[in-house]
Amino acid sequence: MLMKYWINTVSKDHLQRGIAGGFTQANHGKPHMLRRLSKGDLIIFYSPKTAYVDGEPLQAFTALCRVTDDEPYQVQMTPDFIPFRRNVEFLPSEEIPIKPLISDLEFIQDKSRWGYKFRFGMFEINEHDFKLIARAMGRNGFSKT
Repeated sequence: MLMKYWINTVSKDHLQRGIAGGFTQANHGKPHMLRRLSKGDLIIFYSPKTAYVDGEPLQAFTALCRVTDDEPYQVQMTPDFIPFRRNVEFLPSEEIPIKPLISDLEFIQDKSRWGYKFRFGMFEINEHDFKLIARAMGRNGFSKT
């Protein structure tokens, strides 16, 4: 199976919980996008804000990880919130602002409305865009494992 590349839009405070626990969630805990991930896929995190809801604008690529499991699972966080997760391995990378990369990113078709695509939460990107962002984050070369 071919490796796929993804962007996951997550506030930095929520991302930090995932880094601490070795997991990711997507689209407010819904399973549909997490089911599309395969073991070995690579995810870059984009954080529009420092904190969910009232955080300061950040607009940065904030982390990078590899999927390490085979399917989503649920975890009860509160009696009313049982989100789906995937286990991941976070890889060393540097936080970088998105704005210097916008003109070169193919997944952003309308450069004047560059933030629109991130409203989808998690979405697949091509290898060119993944490598461009990963290199800017200080990463080179990836394998399936």
